[in-house]
Amino acid sequence: MTEPGTATSTDPTHPQEQGATAYSWYVLSILVLVYVLNFVDRQILSILANDIKKDLSLTDADLGFLYGTAFAVFYSLFGIPLGRLADSWHRVRLMSAGLALWSLMTAVSGLSRTGGQLTAARIGVGVGEATASPAAYSLISDYFPQRLRATALSIYSSGLFLGGGLSLLVGGLIVEQWNAAYPAGGPFGLVGWQAAFMAVGLPGVLLALLVATLREPVRGAIDGLPTPSVERPFKGFFAELVTVIPPLTLIGAARRGPMALIANVAVALVIAGGVYVLTMLLGRTTRLQWIFVGVGLYAVYSWASALRARDLPTFRLIWGTPAFLCTTLGYGMVAFTSYATSYWAAPYAERVFAIAKGDLGWFIGAPGALAGFLGVIIGGRIADHLYKRHSAGRIMVTLFGLIAPIVPMVIAFRTDSFATFVAMLFVAQTMSSSALGGAAATSQSLVLPRMRGTATATFFLATTLVGLALGPFMAGYVSATNGDDLSLGVLSTLAAAPIGLVLLIVAIRSVPGALASLDQRARAAGETLA
Repeated sequence: MTEPGTATSTDPTHPQEQGATAYSWYVLSILVLVYVLNFVDRQILSILANDIKKDLSLTDADLGFLYGTAFAVFYSLFGIPLGRLADSWHRVRLMSAGLALWSLMTAVSGLSRTGGQLTAARIGVGVGEATASPAAYSLISDYFPQRLRATALSIYSSGLFLGGGLSLLVGGLIVEQWNAAYPAGGPFGLVGWQAAFMAVGLPGVLLALLVATLREPVRGAIDGLPTPSVERPFKGFFAELVTVIPPLTLIGAARRGPMALIANVAVALVIAGGVYVLTMLLGRTTRLQWIFVGVGLYAVYSWASALRARDLPTFRLIWGTPAFLCTTLGYGMVAFTSYATSYWAAPYAERVFAIAKGDLGWFIGAPGALAGFLGVIIGGRIADHLYKRHSAGRIMVTLFGLIAPIVPMVIAFRTDSFATFVAMLFVAQTMSSSALGGAAATSQSLVLPRMRGTATATFFLATTLVGLALGPFMAGYVSATNGDDLSLGVLSTLAAAPIGLVLLIVAIRSVPGALASLDQRARAAGETLA
């Protein structure tokens, strides 16, 4: 006899005979490299922020919008149909095409002459990068057994932190050397920050060719649930576009009947009203921010409604499962603060401590990469260890990653000492990064193999629409409205911690029951299991 919710060797989610092959680890190493480049291309805006602000006449709120919202909303929207495509098509090909796209759009960012042009390029980067994690999470789940999955996902996620740190190192060096060589502007009038975008973007096209050589595993075989191939995978992808991309969402709603269309329009009007109110309260300069967020929320509602009508089992196991929602939104609160911190740390140090860009890469980028790597790997290992003792053990690590960084963050952004800032930032980033592996693995465990790409897209809604689209912008907005006080701006994002605390406590209480009843709830929703 064991206590309810305790993982045992008879648990079907713990296949003891399965192991990871040498090729599995090779695939994982390539996926980590892809994720490193993913975050180099995404995070390089941090080291370039002050130069872009000056050259394009932007505010801190604009910079938060460019880094977070402009990227995150389209990353989220296209992540949904691309997640569906990852569940039905060749995941290796999907990732290769996406890598080539976002790399080219990063290079195009270097041609920007206005904030609007840079916004458009960032949207393109977001669309391309939306292919990466749905495909990677699904591939990893088919290359690694359940008992190693949090570890494998944590290793993959280390690319986030390695790429973020590398972006500061590479970006800082390129800007300094380019501006030293071409003080009045280089070929075609390009300045340092524009050259940096091009330098980190173009190598991704070559990496896409290597990714294309990876083997596609049999979906679900490692869990004893092999899933047959979908005959017309792009049919589902294009059908998903109609459910999530405005204004095509009106067509999708109309296909489900008059009541669905009326409900869809009503929700759109309510969201539009919310956008108007927020714009009036916070100023017209924030209008684009709230329009983007409103479009994202409306698209998510449209997609969830369509998913319920089309695929009730998937809807029930994702949107109808409190354990899943609380896990993803709880981690979203971690992301809310950590995205703001990782983005604004370099511009803050450059302004407050007058540190040169090249030095920022070594003092903030390198320690940040090490902190993230250590945190996510150790956190993933501890999460897997705790999972053997209790089904909600992984969420306990996510809760730690939410609460533990608060004190070191406050010290970092209040100290007058650069050394103390770097040390406390390292501690805070190590702790916050420990949260990811356990939350990601839990989200994968709460659905069936065929649903993992869609579950990953939903998981990343929390880290993008909640964390990335709101956290960096909030920090920038608070800074811009308080005399460019980035310290106050970054620390204001700690307001997300109490919300995350409640969500993760609920997750800890509900995950064991949700895991135990997974097959039963799937069958009740109409799923046919072998």
